[in-house]
Amino acid sequence: MEVEELPEDFRCPISLEVMTDPVILSSGHTFDRASIQRWLDSGNRTCPLTKLPLPPSPSLIPNHALRSLISNFLAHRPVAAVATAASHGADDAVILARLSFPSDRPSLAAVLRLAQRGGLAAHSLVADTGAASVLLRHAAAPDRPDLQNLALRALLHLSLEGDDARVGLVAEGAIDPVVAALRRGPGCTAAALAATLLTSLAVVEVNKATIGAHPAAIPRLVALLQDGDVRERREAATALYELCKFAENRRRAARAGAVQPLVHFARDGSERAVRVLGLLSKCLEGKEAMRKAVGLVGVMAEVVRAGSPRATEHALMALNLVCSDSKDKALQAIEAGVLDLCSVLSGDVNQKTRKNAMELGLLLEKSRFGGLS
Repeated sequence: MEVEELPEDFRCPISLEVMTDPVILSSGHTFDRASIQRWLDSGNRTCPLTKLPLPPSPSLIPNHALRSLISNFLAHRPVAAVATAASHGADDAVILARLSFPSDRPSLAAVLRLAQRGGLAAHSLVADTGAASVLLRHAAAPDRPDLQNLALRALLHLSLEGDDARVGLVAEGAIDPVVAALRRGPGCTAAALAATLLTSLAVVEVNKATIGAHPAAIPRLVALLQDGDVRERREAATALYELCKFAENRRRAARAGAVQPLVHFARDGSERAVRVLGLLSKCLEGKEAMRKAVGLVGVMAEVVRAGSPRATEHALMALNLVCSDSKDKALQAIEAGVLDLCSVLSGDVNQKTRKNAMELGLLLEKSRFGGLS
């Protein structure tokens, strides 16, 4: 079936994409609101087409007639035409303009392709058409795991566009649906994807606080760390590491019971778990939980003995802080051979490792002779 060509008047002269909110500038020309607003916000005070000067505060008048024409055209355009456009990446705006909740697999796959393409244009197009809100609703809907997976993957790619994108997604309300997706399900990859997305969002400092303050975010990451498969545990530990760079989140993680599953994961060879434990040892709640944790000293001793340089540095720091006011843990560390290891590592080339090894060695020597209570 022959498909009617998209009229050029439906495209924004700036972005060359189909307009979703056409507005008339004082010069008489029509542009998509988001595109012309960015032009004006950049300090430009001329018409992008005619280059004629504009008033100091140009008005943007909605072009209701054109918007109605575009909507009617898209509504009657065959679905096959949209699928063809998606497969060739030729008319992304048409796909996004038709996007609504609940969506379908071809439409969400098209959004994912656009998000994977990356760049400011792709991110702006998705944001301007409201696709992010559709993605977020699907991210929280476990009844269609395939659609949930596509939505989370698209959101993850959008978040990788930079800090503005990360802050924008959180402002759109991303935390609730992403945290909801942390629940495990049989044969479902949503929980791991959601944890990865939280890691990306938490790169921005203000988002660390926002995510941590969500009552279910850290507890569900801890549950995933405890009960998940290898991938889920790895992604949960990574998210906790990023979140716990913010001091208050360390206390939240300790209160949520993160320490014992982190010890188990560290015992299984996870360097990231060791690094999270290093962060948790910096707060009172974390140290208290670590003093009660089963097998902590033995696991940390093994990391010091055979771990990577970075893992060794964090294990020494954790042992130093935990043993500083616990003679019982200090004596366990001596029994595990940590004192001898400290003697070797006190000459390490890494300054932090060397410092931690020297301090821990002195602490253990003191405890051995009854200096700690």
